[in-house]
Amino acid sequence: MPAGMEQRVSLVTLGVADVGRARVFYEALGWTTRAEPGEDVVFFQAGGMIVALWSRAQLAEDTVVSDGGGWGGVTLAHNVRSPAEVDAALEEAEAAGATIARPGAETFWGGYSGVFVDPDGHPWEIAHNPGWTLADDGSVTLS
Repeated sequence: MPAGMEQRVSLVTLGVADVGRARVFYEALGWTTRAEPGEDVVFFQAGGMIVALWSRAQLAEDTVVSDGGGWGGVTLAHNVRSPAEVDAALEEAEAAGATIARPGAETFWGGYSGVFVDPDGHPWEIAHNPGWTLADDGSVTLS
């Protein structure tokens, strides 16, 4: 076995102001969880990884960082199969309570994408990248 950490991500935890409100938002996007109502952390199976919602203050304490309240320098992405699917996903997110930061449009890299921001300020790019392979299960492969 080669030395070093395997090249993969297992879990992304989003620090949120109100776990219940954030849960309602993601469930309005069609995401499902087995978490009981009122639990302090909510896990969503997202393909081969997990997305969690947890108190921003608790997350900062647990990871031993100072939370300055600003953007953390991370954008999440959800790839889809066509420009029309980009627009549809952005509309769905807006209906669920997201703010559209950038509507769907052609990109400088030859694709089509737009960005929504969830109620806690986490930016999500919705993208169609014709240079990547998107499998039936939603997994993405660099071409």
